[in-house]
Amino acid sequence: MARTKRQPLSKEDKRAINPSNLKKLFGIFRFVWPYRWLFILGLISLVLSSATLLSFPYFAGQLLDVASGKPVPYFNSINQIAVVLLLILFVQAIFSFTRVYTFSITSERTLADLRKRVYENIIWQPLSFFDNRRVGELMSRITSDVSTLQDTFTFTLAELLRQSLTLILGGVIIFYLAPTLTAFMLLTFPVLVVLALLFGRYIRKLSKKTQDKLAEANVVVEESLQSIQVVKAFTNELFEIIRYSKSLGEVVTVAVRTAKYRGLFISFSIFALFGGIVAVGWFGATQVQNGTLSVGMLFSFIIYTSFIGGSIAGLGDIYTQLQRSIGASERLLELMEQPGEADGVQQPPLHLRGTIQFSNVSFTYPSRPDFPVLKKLNFQIQPGEKVALVGKSGSGKSTIINLLMRFYNATSGEISVNGKNINTYPLTAYRRNLGIVPQEVILFGGTIKENIAYGKTGATDEEIRDAARKANALEFIESFPEKFETRVGERGIKLSGGQRQRIAIARAILKDPAILILDEATSSLDAHAEILVQQALEQLMAGRTTIIIAHRLSTIKKVDRIFVINHGELAEMGSHSELSKLDNGLYKNLLKLQLHEQ
Repeated sequence: MARTKRQPLSKEDKRAINPSNLKKLFGIFRFVWPYRWLFILGLISLVLSSATLLSFPYFAGQLLDVASGKPVPYFNSINQIAVVLLLILFVQAIFSFTRVYTFSITSERTLADLRKRVYENIIWQPLSFFDNRRVGELMSRITSDVSTLQDTFTFTLAELLRQSLTLILGGVIIFYLAPTLTAFMLLTFPVLVVLALLFGRYIRKLSKKTQDKLAEANVVVEESLQSIQVVKAFTNELFEIIRYSKSLGEVVTVAVRTAKYRGLFISFSIFALFGGIVAVGWFGATQVQNGTLSVGMLFSFIIYTSFIGGSIAGLGDIYTQLQRSIGASERLLELMEQPGEADGVQQPPLHLRGTIQFSNVSFTYPSRPDFPVLKKLNFQIQPGEKVALVGKSGSGKSTIINLLMRFYNATSGEISVNGKNINTYPLTAYRRNLGIVPQEVILFGGTIKENIAYGKTGATDEEIRDAARKANALEFIESFPEKFETRVGERGIKLSGGQRQRIAIARAILKDPAILILDEATSSLDAHAEILVQQALEQLMAGRTTIIIAHRLSTIKKVDRIFVINHGELAEMGSHSELSKLDNGLYKNLLKLQLHEQ
């Protein structure tokens, strides 16, 4: 079976093959348990396939002995032995098919369960988990690491068992057939194998060094092209060319050195391999000449030797793959053992209509423990009240929302809704009472219908249509040829900003939350789109407790109260008319700044 050439192991993948690390690999094997009988059938088929194939060289040797006139037990014609050889191949083919088929079913189902389990644990992680990890890294765990384990389940373990059986059984058979010739081979081949392994390891180190040098050269290209304006502004094109040429020179030097040793390695391997074959062949031929060994037995011995040699060579690749698998299983287990915020999806409905209260709430982000964002914050919001949060960037407005949504837990103090600490409510049931329309709307790459229905999975077509109408979105949706089945493109790229905002509002309307959060949903829209979105928002806010993060103060004149947040503290509180009259007030100064900018 043709296989792709493996790259040298990275530092991340280098793992010692010891009981502790193997335990991590077997920790993944619990996902095989539901399919254990199918897996056992595959293992039995593998053993029988290997054992059947190992009988082939023996009967092939007997074929030559019968042809040369030597008497053979149970057979007196080459036709009989030829039929047995064909039967061996047929039986072996059946066992091989069963092994491949059962292992494939087991591995595909096991890895699907594993991927689901990893994704499930990732999706239930709190936002603090994602603050410290890149999406690309998490994608790599689900794709690359699971694919590495797929190789382990479908190929590596099977090959490890098959090569081990071939090595052990093959060794026993050749010792039984020709003990003297086997002893002679054991005096020559191990030395050659050890030398080849040491030489090969040195070649792999040189290959890795070549790759590292090439990566350094690529960094020069990437940096210079990403900063091309700076390069041209400082007229450093020639400097970058010289820098790149120097890096390429280092690549060539290392690559040529690698090629020299690779050439020596290939020459040595060919000489050693065929030299060993010549030595064993010469010694076997002398035994045939002396009458102590038949031609057929010598032929069988040579085939068995080639089987054993292939097994020894294959075990090196299997060792490398096991190291990769241990590294992959370690990273996956780390993700799966990470405690999440799952509290059960099936929960009784929770209806919140009461007050929201922050009592001495302080907070620092886990990634910035020395920088307090909120400092002993106190305020209360009544049911159905519309409140705006204003303040400079970084004052803590978004953090207040993050804490209310329970994306993070307060460092100290208490947040309560309906008079109860929000941490006492089941998380999923609690969040179902909150709806948010963000400033930067992110849509999924499906249809308009699917994006609106995200607010209430299982919503009827009539409910989706009604939500779109209330969000002032029905008119533009109906203007599309495919209407609600129109695909919005990745992150909603095929829709305008105003259209995306109205889809997000329709989604929030469909969710029908008790507490609504608006992150200045009209700040980046043109005048016409802003009017339509504002009308939709007024429809959405009716009868709901609403918190608005305000960037443009002209949009919050009608709210019941305005909270001015400054450096994580509640600096001012009141209506628009009250705050705009305060001498040297923060809100009044913000108003003046925005009027001046306009």
